[in-house]
Amino acid sequence: MAILWIGFIALIILLLALDLGVLNRKAHAISAREALRWTSVWVTVSLLFSIFIYFAYENNWLHYAASSNYSGQKAVLTYLTGYLVEQSLSIDNIFVIAVIFAYFRIPAANQHRVLFWGILGAIVFRGIMIGIGVVLIQNFGWIMYVFGAILLYAAYQMYVSGEHEAVEIERNATLRLIKRFLPITKSFHGDRFFVRRMGVRAATPLFVALMVVETTDIMFAFDSIPAIFAITTDPFLVFTSNIFAILGLRSLYFVLASILDKFTYLRYSLVFILGFVGIKMITSHWVHLPEWLSLVVILCALAAGILPSLLLKKSLDEGK
Repeated sequence: MAILWIGFIALIILLLALDLGVLNRKAHAISAREALRWTSVWVTVSLLFSIFIYFAYENNWLHYAASSNYSGQKAVLTYLTGYLVEQSLSIDNIFVIAVIFAYFRIPAANQHRVLFWGILGAIVFRGIMIGIGVVLIQNFGWIMYVFGAILLYAAYQMYVSGEHEAVEIERNATLRLIKRFLPITKSFHGDRFFVRRMGVRAATPLFVALMVVETTDIMFAFDSIPAIFAITTDPFLVFTSNIFAILGLRSLYFVLASILDKFTYLRYSLVFILGFVGIKMITSHWVHLPEWLSLVVILCALAAGILPSLLLKKSLDEGK
């Protein structure tokens, strides 16, 4: 079992090293075409990994009790459902990242670097949170009701907020903490996070933006981590689906950041998904939905938000 975990982590490190060290070694503005190409790459890798999931669970390569309850087909459906839930919930995260970049006036050429290290930190923090969640669920069955309540509250908050909630960066606790303990330069210094100024180590706005991105992702994780536990409590499926969704977040940001507000009805899809997985978690002891049904419900919810938004945008464009 340990060798599979080590192998997966090694794969992620290899992909990240290839991304930053080879393919994006030189800082440059990411075009929409390049972002779409990278998004397709990450989605393809995520889907191809489901083939490994099939054989790993069909042959019980993981050798622990939870995995033995999953056939290869059931594990793949569960993995894809978890991946889709995490990917859809990351859309709100993309909006907040766009606000952070605009607030700090991050140059387009340096945005990829901030997102790269932000994603790396997110992988570490989410790995820790998933580990804690698994331990809590295994030892305290009632924690499922708490997670379900968190998701329902998150759905309610998203619904009553109407449009995207206002993000007040200047009141961010991380920003105030950094200003209190570190000198911050007023200007950027290329892609550097720190510089020496008059013999004193000072943070650049790039580092401050990175820290704000990291902390906001942790806040979003308090919604997304319980959501994945509503799909499955199997640690390997939870971790792999979550990590692959996060890896695709960078390229997805460059695809969606400028057009996110055009998806007028997508927010209602996210509200429904949060509510659905919240109710699924709370009722899991009495009602069991087949994995394929959960996947179909989530796909239909996303389609119900995306398609009307595209039709509305088309009609508005034609009316101009």
